Formats: sequence, C-alpha cells, structure tokens
Amino acid sequence: MKQLITFQLLCVTLGFLLPVQEAVQSIEVHALNSFKEAIFEDPILVLSNWDSFDSDPCNWRGVTCSGKLVTKLNISGSSIKGFIAEELFQLSYLQELILHGNKLIGPIPVSIGSLKYLKVLDLGNNELSGPIPSEIGNLVNIITLNLESNGLVGKLSFKLGNLQKLQDLRLDRNKLRGMIPGATVNANANASSESKQGFCRLSTLKYADFSYNFLTGRIPKCLEYLPRIIFRGNCLSYKDIKQRTPEQCGVVPPANKARETRVQPTKDTAKNPVHDSKPVWILAVEVMVSVMVGSLCLVAISMVILRCKSKPSVLNMWNKSKSYKDHMAVFLDSNMLNGVTKYTRQELEVACEDFSNIIGSSADSLVYKGIMKGGTEIAVISLCIKEEHWTGYLELYYQKEITDLARLNHENTGKLLGYCIDNRPFTRMLVFEYASNGTLYEHLHYEEGCNLSWSRRMKIIIGIARGLKYLHTEIEPPFTISELNSSSVYLTEEFSPKLVDFESWKTIVSRSENNSRSISHEGNICVLPNSFEDRNLDIQGNIFSFGVLLLEIVSGRPSFCKEKGCLVDWAKDYIVKQDEMSSVLDPALKYYKYEDLKVICDLVSMCIHLRPRDHTSMKDLCAMLESKIDPSPSSEMKASSLAWAELMLTP
Repeated sequence: MKQLITFQLLCVTLGFLLPVQEAVQSIEVHALNSFKEAIFEDPILVLSNWDSFDSDPCNWRGVTCSGKLVTKLNISGSSIKGFIAEELFQLSYLQELILHGNKLIGPIPVSIGSLKYLKVLDLGNNELSGPIPSEIGNLVNIITLNLESNGLVGKLSFKLGNLQKLQDLRLDRNKLRGMIPGATVNANANASSESKQGFCRLSTLKYADFSYNFLTGRIPKCLEYLPRIIFRGNCLSYKDIKQRTPEQCGVVPPANKARETRVQPTKDTAKNPVHDSKPVWILAVEVMVSVMVGSLCLVAISMVILRCKSKPSVLNMWNKSKSYKDHMAVFLDSNMLNGVTKYTRQELEVACEDFSNIIGSSADSLVYKGIMKGGTEIAVISLCIKEEHWTGYLELYYQKEITDLARLNHENTGKLLGYCIDNRPFTRMLVFEYASNGTLYEHLHYEEGCNLSWSRRMKIIIGIARGLKYLHTEIEPPFTISELNSSSVYLTEEFSPKLVDFESWKTIVSRSENNSRSISHEGNICVLPNSFEDRNLDIQGNIFSFGVLLLEIVSGRPSFCKEKGCLVDWAKDYIVKQDEMSSVLDPALKYYKYEDLKVICDLVSMCIHLRPRDHTSMKDLCAMLESKIDPSPSSEMKASSLAWAELMLTP
C-alpha cells in the first residue's frame, strides 16, 4: 500500500513539474526573442537560426542549456548592434552571459540584478553608456565581471562590495568618476558599516583593472596589493602612477590664486637668514653620524660577500638568493635557455600597447598581442595572481616551465621567445611567437569553416600530428600539451599549425598546491634538478584529445554538441560504418576525398579506443597520415574539377 501511495505521489509531482518546466522554457524563448528584436544589425547572421516559432532554444547558436533550461548565452565578437533588452534577464537560470566585442549601445538594464545564478558577465568592448547599475551588487555568485572599453559614466556603487565570490573585475577604459569605494572612503552616514567597506569586502579578488577612467581620491589600502599600473590614466592623487593631466580632469587652478598662495618672506627672515638654518655644531654631528653609518654598511656588505663565496653553489640550472617573502629566489641559468630573452615589463607594455590588446583570457591568465621594435609579432601570456599568494614553490615551478618550453624547437610548435620576471609591479609572463591567422577554433566555428578546404584541413591534421610526434618521441624528457584542443592550435598565414601550451599556468598552480615537500633550509634549495618533479606527462590523454580534434576538424562541430552531447558520442556510430562515414563531414565542405576520410576515421577509432587496439603512439599515427594522405592542393585539383573551383575561390 505504501509503495502505491509513493508511486502516486511521484506521478503527481512529475505531472506538476513538467508544466512548470514548459512554462519556464516558454519564458526563456520570449526572453531570447526579445533580445533578438532589440538587435538591428547582425552582419554575420549569428542570430539567423533563432526561430521564434521554435519552442526549444537549446539548438540556437550561442545558447547552451542544462536539461531544458538556458544556462549560457555567448554571442561574442559578432559585431551585432542594438540594445540589451530588459526581457533578456528573465533567463532566471543563466550562469554565463558573454556579449563581448560587439556594438551594443544604450544603458545596462537595472533588471540585470535578478540573475541570481550568474557567474560570468562579460559586456566588454561594446558601446554601452550610462551608469553601472547598483543592482549588479545583487549578483552574489558572480566570479567574472567585465565591463571594459565602453562609455559607462557615473560613480562606482558601494554595493559592488556584495560580490563576495568575485575574482576578475575589469572596469577600464570607461568614463567613470568619483572615488573607488573602499574602507578609506567616506560613505553615507546612514549606510551600514558593512556597506561602507566597498571593494574591501572582496577577499577573493585576483585581478582588477580601473585604468583610463576619471576616478579621483586615493586607492583604498585593501587594494594596494594590486599592481599600480591598473590605476593609471585616472585623476588619482599619485605622482608615481601615470595619471591624466589636470586639464583632462577638469582641475585648472586660476593663475592669480596660485600667486596668492605663495609664502612671502618676512622682513626678519630676509635680514637674518641664519636663524632659519641649522647651527654649525649640529651639521658637524650629522656628518660624523653619516660617515659612521656608511662605514658599518660597507663592513656588512663585505661580510655577506665573503660568506656567500664560502658556501657551495646549487647544482646545474638553479642558483639561489634571498627573496622578499620566502627568503629564497630561484634564477634561471642562461645556458639552459637557448637564446630565450628576458624582457622587462616596460618593454612588453610598450609592445602590447599598454596591455590593451587582449586576445585571450581565463581565470588564471591573460593573453596579449604585441609587436616588438624589430617588427616581430608576439603573444604574451600573463599570470593573474596576487603577489601575496606567490610562493617559493610557484617560483620554482614557473622557472622550470620556462626551461621546459625553451627546449621546444619545431615548425609545428609555438616558439618561446622570452619571459618576464619583475617584482615592481609583480609580474610573471611568457612571450611566444604569434601566429597571425588566429586559432583553429576560430576558423572552424566563427567563420564556419569557409576558409578551410579539404586539403587545408589535411595539412593542418598532419602538422598537428608531426608536432605531437616531436613532443612525445623526439625530445627527452617528453613534453605534452596541458589542454590539447582547437583553441591551442594557432595557424600561420599559410595555414601551418603551431601547438601552443597557454594552459601551462594551471599545471604550475595545481602542482604547487599539491606539493608539500620542504624546499628551503637557511635559504638553500634542497630539491635537486634531476629529482625535481617533472612536468605532468599525459601522453595517452594527448592522443585521445588528438582523436577528438580530428573529428572536430572534419565535422566542423565543437567537441561538445548541444543537440547530441559529446562529439565522440555523436560520431562513433558513423565512423565505424563505411557507408555512413560521410555523415560526419562539415556541411561547409564542397569536396572531400573518401580515401582520406577513411584514414581519418580509422585513426579516430585508434585514438579514442572505440575498438580493441594495441598501444598506440603518435609516431605510428603520424606515419599512417604521412603515407596515406596527400595534403597538397594539386591532388585535389587532379581528382575533381569541383575541388579545383573551390580552391580557386578560397582566400
């Protein structure tokens, strides 16, 4: 009887939840359609498949769902122009709203504060105006808040201090005025002591940028751990930070008033200037004390030098010294760096246009594009971490990573050109050569594969395989890419791939957190280079990711498909059946070679272990590709007139 009652209750509950879920989905469809209606320019038709008659928006471009609920909207870099409709914030379960790099205008609706589950809000690089709504302070789960490069005005609200989980805050390049809300700033007398804290309540904040606004006053003490450079270009009361001119800040003192403020000497001081100076005997004492202190300093320095010479040096590639925090600093041996240059922060700042040219970002790092004086294009990856959280372990792992990357020298791997270690302000950066044609991900998914003919895709696949073979088998110790995917493959103008490990920061931080061994004893490093923990090698993980990447390249689909789930799950039934292999092909392809496709499908099966297979290496996979696939355009032109026409039209 109890089981029957439980079953009836379950049926009633399901019968109640289903209509509720359908009602929520109907509201979400209305919210997304309202957003589309407020957009009056869509040059690349990114919203073209948003069908107002479709009751399921989870298949619409840029929309990601969990179950049947919209959790992410990513329409970035699409040049759409219009307003942000208030109805958009009826997406109650939205966790990520990314509209970066468009031409959105008008104010940010105050209803944005209703998105209580929102974790990422990125409205940067648009043309938004008006103040930052104080209702943003209601987004208590927000981790990333990016409003950079707009035309936002007004003062910053103390309610932004409610964002207790905020890690990444970017407000630079707007027209914000007033003081930076913090404990040092006087708030409204009626406000609670908690609200007066402002940004001083943000204990999780890892990175912030307030530069190039019109902010005044002083930097709250709680934010002084941040690099001073993030406050530049304002109207703050600091001479050591580059600020706007008084004219730009609207502060021009009248000439007459300036004259009146000068102190005029009295008659007595004019006649008796000796009374304002120190007595001769005091000056003599000061000189003697200065000489004694200087002598003591020289003796101390000499003793330190003699003591250092008497100690044995640390083996091979590590030298030692004292650090500002751990009484230990590690310095790279130039003999291990194969011509890799040590740059100053100022050099990279000039090359990267004041670090304004951001081409990539994550919770742990930022990637900038720059041009050196000689014309060399560079990609600079900068670690986002507070100086107070930087430990001796992190420094050791960071510099070990530099020596690992410096070993790489292959046409299909990104070349490390240099690094930056500065402590004022705290900076840790890596400098790579820049591949000017963007990432493979951008060509496959933003441009819908229109620039990638079959021969180009085969050339890219073989290049990736050669790069992985080099990393896995041709250098000692081997090297693996931390996160191998289409975003880690950069393309040159000739569509030659280069593997770049921009995610190495994650391994540096994670390995440091997991390591509990003692590293110092009276300032000495106790871990020898040959026993030091090696880079985390996941060769089989790289091979699996290579198989997924092959599918992504030939299908034009991302590694996770909204309509079918995981790309591997969607494709596995097609790649094992010869008569259905063509079902995985990218619709943008006008021509392909069946023999090539069969080789690719066989390799995918080997990589992801869809059928029993012996241990597979990149050397074997690369040999199969090179022996069975001809990536030259001439092979396509011989095989088909359609391919010849496509190649002639491909830019």
